[in-house]
Amino acid sequence: MTPAERASAVAFALKNCALEAMMPGEATLRAAVAYEQGIEDVSHLIDVADEQTAMRLHVAEGKGGDRLSDGSLDDHATDRADAVFARTVLLAERRWNPSGDLDELVAIHKGLFEGVFDDAGKLRTASTTREVTNDRALAANPEAFFPAVLIETGALNIATELADKRNLHAMDRDVFVHAFSVIYDELGYLHPFRGGNAMVLRIFGSRLAHDAGWDLDWGEVTREAYRTAKHTAYRGDLSAFERLFDGMLRPANPTRVFLIAGWDQGPAH
Repeated sequence: MTPAERASAVAFALKNCALEAMMPGEATLRAAVAYEQGIEDVSHLIDVADEQTAMRLHVAEGKGGDRLSDGSLDDHATDRADAVFARTVLLAERRWNPSGDLDELVAIHKGLFEGVFDDAGKLRTASTTREVTNDRALAANPEAFFPAVLIETGALNIATELADKRNLHAMDRDVFVHAFSVIYDELGYLHPFRGGNAMVLRIFGSRLAHDAGWDLDWGEVTREAYRTAKHTAYRGDLSAFERLFDGMLRPANPTRVFLIAGWDQGPAH
């Protein structure tokens, strides 16, 4: 990877964690800088991050389990931020098979969480509710996400829909924004894993958009804006997602899938 690609991978990994209220520690961040500069490779970053995670878990021993929490990582996995951050960078460097189906989602989930949680890459086996919400009826509804027993069927339907739409290739901007928002929301509803779905979806969505000729610049996206768009979509209104993605969309930069600002620098940077 070029220095710009490494910097982009690190920036995206930081943002993907920040949107789940997760922040790696100083030692891991120093290792990330060494990785960006080409002084150390990604395996060094993983080693440092895992060491820092082990230290955090030792300090916080007895305060949490080993599994991901239902719904999302919000406020449940801050002591594992270093390990998840480093594995996001590792995914960006080594990539995965962009199959556009459930296998791709599983590969991303496994890549992010293997060695961190014991359900990495495993589909949830029980129906689950939406994440924390002020709507008590919605929060208590076990069917607010796709039924667990039908996850594979639902994923196949979405993959077929994507294939029918040529993976969103050759669409005008406004058409792409709407079609992408629909797929993004459907995958959010599918919710194939017990936790970590939002992090997986941002990676999958970035790859999907890039291969369709567009990049998503996550640089200015806030945790609040993302959560608002997600909760609005829960209620059948995609307008907030469409506004969010429309503001993020850039012509694809051939050298970078994960974009954090600086998109106009071009492929030479």
